[in-house]
Amino acid sequence: MSLAAVEPRRFSVIGPILSTVAFTFATYLTIGLSLAVLPGFVHTNLGFGAVVAGLSISTQYVATLVSRARAGHMADTLGPKRTVLTGLLMCGVSGLLLLLGALAVAIPALSLGLILIARLALGCAESCTGTGAIAWGMGQVGHQHTARVISWNGVATYGAIAAGAPLGVVIAHSYGFAAIGAVSLAMMLVAFPLARRKRATAIAVGERSSIRNVAARVVPYGIGLALGSIGFGCIATFITLFYAAHGWADAALTLSVFGIMFVGTRFVFGKMIVRVGGYRVAIVSFAVEAVGLATLWLASDMLIAAAGAAIAGLGFSLIFPALGVEAVNRVPENSRGAAIGVFSVFLDVAMVTVGPLGGWIAAGMGFNSVYGFAALAAVMAVALTLVLKTRTERSVAMA
Repeated sequence: MSLAAVEPRRFSVIGPILSTVAFTFATYLTIGLSLAVLPGFVHTNLGFGAVVAGLSISTQYVATLVSRARAGHMADTLGPKRTVLTGLLMCGVSGLLLLLGALAVAIPALSLGLILIARLALGCAESCTGTGAIAWGMGQVGHQHTARVISWNGVATYGAIAAGAPLGVVIAHSYGFAAIGAVSLAMMLVAFPLARRKRATAIAVGERSSIRNVAARVVPYGIGLALGSIGFGCIATFITLFYAAHGWADAALTLSVFGIMFVGTRFVFGKMIVRVGGYRVAIVSFAVEAVGLATLWLASDMLIAAAGAAIAGLGFSLIFPALGVEAVNRVPENSRGAAIGVFSVFLDVAMVTVGPLGGWIAAGMGFNSVYGFAALAAVMAVALTLVLKTRTERSVAMA
C-alpha cells in the first residue's frame, strides 16, 4: 500500500479523535488556569485561612468524584455529544461565577460562596466533558481504537493542566484574578458552538446494564488504577514539601520532568496496548512506576529524586488507557460510557485520599516514606493485574 493511501487512513482515525479531545483540553485548561492562583486569592485577598484555601481547590475534586458515574450513564443514554455540551456549559457557568466572585472581593463571604459554587460546577464539567469526549471519540472511530482515544484524551488532560497553571499565573499577575474567570468564560463561548456543530454519534441500542452490574465488572480494574494513581498523587501533592525538607531546589522542574515523561511515553508507546494487550502493558507500567517511586524513597540528592520522578512518569503514563481498555471490554457496548465513568472514579478517589493519608505518613515517618508506601501500592497493583489477566484468560478458554 502506498504512503499516499496510508496517510489519509491514518488521519481518518486521528483527526476525529483530536477534534473531540480538544474539548477535554479546553475544559482542563480552565482547571489549570485557577490551580496555582486560587488558593492565594482566597488566603491573601479574601483573608481566609489555609484550610479554607485548600478547600477551594478540593471542592472541585469532590464534585468530580460524585458526578463521574452519572456522567458515564448520561453518555450512554443521552449521547456523548449532549454530555460534552453539558460539560462545556457548566464550565462556562463556572467561569462566570469565578468572575463574579472576584468582583465581590469587598464582601469576602459572598466572594468565597460564589467561588465554591464555581468549583462545584467545574468538577461536574470535568466529569461530563472528560467522560463524554472518550465515549464520543470511540463512537466516531470504533471501539477497536479505544486505547488511542483514551491515550489522546489523557494527553489533552495533562497537557492542558501543565499549560494552564503557568498561564493562569501570568494572567492573574498582569490583569488580576477576575481575568481568570473572564478568560475561562470566553473559551467556553468559543468551544460550545464548535461542539454543537460537530456530528453526533449514534446511541447504542439494547438493554443497558445497571450501574451496579457495570461496577461489579469494572471495580477490580478501578482498584488497580487507584493503586497506581497513588504515586502520581504523592508526587503532585508532596514533591515541593519533600524537596524543602531536604533543602533542595527546583521541585517545579521535577514536576515538569514527570509531565514530559508522561506525555512522551503516550506518544511513543501508546500503540503497544493494541499490539500486546492492556494487561501486559499495565503490568510493565506498574512495575516501572514502582521502581521510580522506590528511587524517590531512597533518593539522597535532587538529581536522583528527579530521575525517580521521571521513571515514575514513564510508568504511570499508560496505566489508565491499558487498564481502561480491559475494563471497557468487560461490559456491553451500550454501557461503555458508564464503565468509563465508574473506572475514572477511582482516579478521583486516589487524588482525594492521597493528601490526608500521605500527610499522616509524612508526619510520622518523613516525606521519603510517602514514596515508599506509594511504591508498595504499585507493586500490589502488579499482583492484582496478574490475577485479572489470569482470570480473563481462563474465562476465554472456557468459553
